[in-house]
Amino acid sequence: MNEFILDSSAILAILDREPGAEKLSLEILSHAVISAVNLAEVQTVLVNRGIPPDDAWIDACSPVREVIAFSREQAKLVGSLVNQTRLLGLSLGDRACLALGILRGVPVYTADRVWKKLKVGVDVRLLR
Repeated sequence: MNEFILDSSAILAILDREPGAEKLSLEILSHAVISAVNLAEVQTVLVNRGIPPDDAWIDACSPVREVIAFSREQAKLVGSLVNQTRLLGLSLGDRACLALGILRGVPVYTADRVWKKLKVGVDVRLLR
């Protein structure tokens, strides 16, 4: 099985036991990675919910095999994607996830349905 990229919304779906999270089987999660940018987004959400920062970090990291540092190459691609994603309201974190999937040539999982409208050269897999 190949590697998969998880978006912030996918991690939150797992942690919150939201509908669709069951699509991320243990087999998929054993090959899942996340951008450090998206991991920061997840931790931010958890801290905003009142979870202590260290506990939020542990929770955010728990579903993934590896955290990928945000590189110069990713940064360039994130900036390049802005015009293709602006009308759909995608954030910098969303574009970081997409960029990682594009650069690694692997699918990305998200709970954000609007991503299916994207034509940026990455296989988007929806949780719901």
